[in-house]
Amino acid sequence: MTQTNNRLIDEIARLATDAAAVAQGARREVETAVRAQIEKLLSEANVVQRDEFEAVKQMAANAADEVDELKARLAAIEAQLQKESA
Repeated sequence: MTQTNNRLIDEIARLATDAAAVAQGARREVETAVRAQIEKLLSEANVVQRDEFEAVKQMAANAADEVDELKARLAAIEAQLQKESA
């Protein structure tokens, strides 16, 4: 009788292990499908990625700094011209 009980327990353990493996595989498939759908939705919504946003943000900051420098140079040139014409 103990031999039969051990085989039954072994069979139940094997089935539980197989079921866990199937569940884990299904979970991975669902995660992959959800990730693909989210990426598709984001690409269709024209959402930019963080690194692209940061790059454009830095370019805008650099352009603003350059504009400030050019304004200062222009003001100096205009002041010089006013001195020369006075």
